Amino acid sequence: MKLSRFRWWHIDPVLTIEADLFGSEKWSAGMFWNELANGHHYLVALDDAGELLGYAGLATQPPDEAWVQNIAVRRDAQRGGIGRALLEALLAEAARLGIRRTLLEVAVDNAPAQKLYATYDFEPVGIRRGYYQPSNTDALVMMKSG
Repeated sequence: MKLSRFRWWHIDPVLTIEADLFGSEKWSAGMFWNELANGHHYLVALDDAGELLGYAGLATQPPDEAWVQNIAVRRDAQRGGIGRALLEALLAEAARLGIRRTLLEVAVDNAPAQKLYATYDFEPVGIRRGYYQPSNTDALVMMKSG
């Protein structure tokens, strides 16, 4: 597995993963185009054949904060350390920029992701009621200092 910069040509395969994992709450192509146009730090995980396994993004406002925008791993590639590698790469970028705190939102019913984030010292700091639409699922806001 190799991490590379997310480019515009990755958007179509990312949308396939989005639809599978997030259904009606998936991001649109326009949302990803906007993230790239705004210069946010996005990465893809590729297998040895160049097939997309996962992706992740980080919006930064140095030196104060960064937000993990998304981390997703193709269903058939989960539980192999790809999400962990993507998260570590995002946190390394935040550290490189001297970011003081990194935040993220995660569905309150996504215990595996919350557990992963907790192993990297993310702590719950709030709830966004009805954040995920159209399911009206709450988001747990988690923060890592330093």
